[in-house]
Amino acid sequence: MFPKIDFSQLNLMDALDIAILVEIDAYERYTLFTNQLGHRYPDDASDVFRKMAESEKKHVDELSQQRNTLFGDAPVMVNKDSLFDVEAPEISSIRWNMSPYKAFQLVLSSEEKAFAFYDEALSYVKDAEVQTLFSELRDEETEHVRMITKFISGLPPEAHIDLEDED
Repeated sequence: MFPKIDFSQLNLMDALDIAILVEIDAYERYTLFTNQLGHRYPDDASDVFRKMAESEKKHVDELSQQRNTLFGDAPVMVNKDSLFDVEAPEISSIRWNMSPYKAFQLVLSSEEKAFAFYDEALSYVKDAEVQTLFSELRDEETEHVRMITKFISGLPPEAHIDLEDED
């Protein structure tokens, strides 16, 4: 699943850098979706993606602070090109008329992908500190899945309706 990363050789700094890059990728994708859809009404699909971008940005900031505390200005040794399709939704997954429900379904799928990434990576990781970090990140993704699933179950019926063409 991850041909460009040798998880058995990861140290904690590289693992933090991978986690940061995963979150940056998701942040950038959700921001792109927000901009592409444009805001039409409160709690529309664009709002769903905007809120997710804000959440991903918080994760970037938290992980970056942790990395900075532990490793200062040490150069990043992993490359974003080594990561593919970890958490960010696929670029072609939105539609101009998507309902908030469909947006949340896309978000849920992305959180499940991130869980699978950390869960599978753990089977290759040898370093105890990296195992701890990836276990924590996997557990966070589990919590995100739970929260989003709960939120979806509480959506009003109108949140399931795609927009209609106004022409």
